[in-house]
Amino acid sequence: MSASQAHSETGVPRWARTALESVLEQTAVTSTQVGDRFPLFADPGTGRWTTTGRGSWAGGFWAGLLWLRARYTGDPGDREAALRCTDRLAPWADADTATRGLILWYGTALADTPETAALRDRAAHACRAAYDGELGLVPWGSAFGGPRLLARVDGVPGMVPLLATVDERAAESHLRRHLELCLAKDTVRWSWRYERPGNWTPCDDPPPGWSRGPAWLLLAVADAVHRLGTSDLKDAVRHLAPTPAVPPADEAHPEGPLDTSTAAITAVALLKLGHTDRAVALLDDLVHTHLSANGRLLDGCYDLASGTATRHELIWGNFFLAYALAALTGLVGPHEA
Repeated sequence: MSASQAHSETGVPRWARTALESVLEQTAVTSTQVGDRFPLFADPGTGRWTTTGRGSWAGGFWAGLLWLRARYTGDPGDREAALRCTDRLAPWADADTATRGLILWYGTALADTPETAALRDRAAHACRAAYDGELGLVPWGSAFGGPRLLARVDGVPGMVPLLATVDERAAESHLRRHLELCLAKDTVRWSWRYERPGNWTPCDDPPPGWSRGPAWLLLAVADAVHRLGTSDLKDAVRHLAPTPAVPPADEAHPEGPLDTSTAAITAVALLKLGHTDRAVALLDDLVHTHLSANGRLLDGCYDLASGTATRHELIWGNFFLAYALAALTGLVGPHEA
């Protein structure tokens, strides 16, 4: 019997528990290395992390990983480290960016303190205030430069459950407008610029073949089905879920780098939707092909177009792999984050 076939008495693959332990142990190693900074991506050979002081759009995933570790170990010190990290995300609550969903949903959803609940509520109300009824969404924003009135697919995950805590109608509108734009029949684009009433222009960045595009949308759909009761959106699953394998970072370059973070995001979405067998198949591939012996998820692609970290360990890849394994093994519920 292979490792991928071995199951415990509970029906959970034994490798899932081992892999979760490995990833969360490596989280402690990363924490020692980065200190008070936020990890973004790590060199596949040396394991050295490129970090940022404020966390950028990915800071919430580091906080989320620390909360997962605290849940796993039960150590007050780990809990305190997670809380300190989340506190450092507070300035993003007032930043003009739709990535507040990624930062402040995933950075707080697994926490259980009054402070983190207050931060989440503050961020949710700020996002609601930024909701534009004419556009039917929270705009991409100006925090990272460029045009403010954009609809970008990576401004949807996290934003749906975050907005839903204060305004379910706005959350649903935000998702449906992005689905309408990104999955247009004549052209698939993951970013659209608002020109004038009723007129959206497709953008080429991210490129049409970007594999994280459908993964991000699938995750948002999974959250909406659970939190908003939008069961009609289940039809979108067949358009968004890939085959049970790690996809290339860009479908236009099938021989190019893979992106394991796409598969990890997809696995979480599939678990949320109840497609456990498909999720386990993806996790099996990630764990047995791309996870190092010391718990590093390799072969992630930060940005193929610019050549940035194309075969690296990515902090959000680690988070979604850990979260999927934690949900599969019962450490957390699939809809906690």
